[in-house]
Amino acid sequence: MYRDILYEVADPIATISLNRPERLNAWTGRMGDEIRHAVAQAEQDTSVVAIVITGAGRGFCAGADMQSLKTLSEGGAAEADEVDLSADPGDPGLEEYRGHHSYLFSVRKPVIAAVNGPCAGMGMPLALSCDMRFASDKAVFTTAFARRGLIAEWGLSWLLPLVVGPSHAFDLILSARRFDAEEAHDLGVVNRVFPHDELMREVRAYVEDLAANCSPTSLQIMKRQIYEDLTLPLQEAEQKAIRLMNESLKRPDFKEGVASFLEKRPPKFERI
Repeated sequence: MYRDILYEVADPIATISLNRPERLNAWTGRMGDEIRHAVAQAEQDTSVVAIVITGAGRGFCAGADMQSLKTLSEGGAAEADEVDLSADPGDPGLEEYRGHHSYLFSVRKPVIAAVNGPCAGMGMPLALSCDMRFASDKAVFTTAFARRGLIAEWGLSWLLPLVVGPSHAFDLILSARRFDAEEAHDLGVVNRVFPHDELMREVRAYVEDLAANCSPTSLQIMKRQIYEDLTLPLQEAEQKAIRLMNESLKRPDFKEGVASFLEKRPPKFERI
């Protein structure tokens, strides 16, 4: 079914790989539809604890396909795709986060970008719409848009200041300069940097730890808390947390979490 991505489930991870390695995984409309469709499959799969988005070959995503941009710059139309890949992943209650890339915020499971190489243009809002970003030490980043006569696309002007603050966001968006994985980590663009050959192993180890020790129900609720609370006053967020905590005290996962700690054994939480 998929042409521009690869999709693989290996408990506890669903891995979505952008799969145009000969073009450094340059973005296409179909690629976006395929990612959304695959995310919907992973969200419903109870063997999946977290979703990892990465790139095939030596790049994460080099941005929009330049041939497509050339066609648009000459007044042409984007390529139509007759394949039906309609899907609607995520929690519909999170209306604030249901956009082109930002729907990933509403997905009920953690989404991790494993940035294995160049991440440019449209690759940036894709990576920033993931909950966390782990990078290879060979990764390089650029917003690119200013150097193509474009603007901060697909929510980048909201996403990047949220992650790095307005001053750094101005620098990275206006200059569209390249920066490496070490600087990306220093700025907070990525959570962690690993040697290139160890990236996917480290990502798997991280998710396996979540799967072994953390309640999937808790992960789902806390992810929603974080994004919802971005738009709430502190007092409202605190009151909501009290209500959610009282609800969690009545769940089997709370009983199991306490029992496993006291009995010094791994917890056995139900997958969702």
